Amino acid sequence: MAQTVTLGAQRRTDTGKGAARQARLGGRIPAVIYGHGRPPEPLTLSAVELKKALKGVEVSTAVIDLDIEGTGTKALVREIQRHPFKAEILHVDFLEIHAGEKLTLQLAVHLTGSPDGVRNGGGVLDQALREITIRVLPTDIPDRFDVDVTELRLGQSMHVSDLSIPNAEILTEGTKTVCSVVAPKVEEEPVPGAEAEAVPEPELIRKPKEEGEEEAEEG
Repeated sequence: MAQTVTLGAQRRTDTGKGAARQARLGGRIPAVIYGHGRPPEPLTLSAVELKKALKGVEVSTAVIDLDIEGTGTKALVREIQRHPFKAEILHVDFLEIHAGEKLTLQLAVHLTGSPDGVRNGGGVLDQALREITIRVLPTDIPDRFDVDVTELRLGQSMHVSDLSIPNAEILTEGTKTVCSVVAPKVEEEPVPGAEAEAVPEPELIRKPKEEGEEEAEEG
């Protein structure tokens, strides 16, 4: 079952870039919650509490118990906007959820174990797919999705059709490759005794002498 995170939020009436900037200067993170036909509602969150709550959590699947000034709402984090250069959160989008309604979300794929083809065949594990799309009830969202690759031999691949998640429907195309054990790339060695081509010396270009210069040399 998915992890549950509790967060407090306050409603905000001021919107726009200026108001968002002022909120961040005051230690608050602008946010919005939407879903189920409700108009988007602007909120703010404590930057310190948000950072603490999300530490070590699979953000895309964590169920957020959002306390909006005393009113409890369950939600998922739909998007986190971050500063391009600093480790700062700029804005958070929440999607309101209800226990009996299925959701479509992205689930991270974590590979576990050391493949047989790596241990005994000298291969390299290549992960081609890091997320899959699933449809699931909020109560059945997995906390984490681990895929055991211990038995994967050299030259073998694992596809989405090989995966199974209890009480969830995988929407990602089954033929897509999740991971493979491939032979390591071998760099071509230079041919022994091969010599570099001789580089021709630059042609010496002399400036034609003037008549006066020739006479001076002869004298």
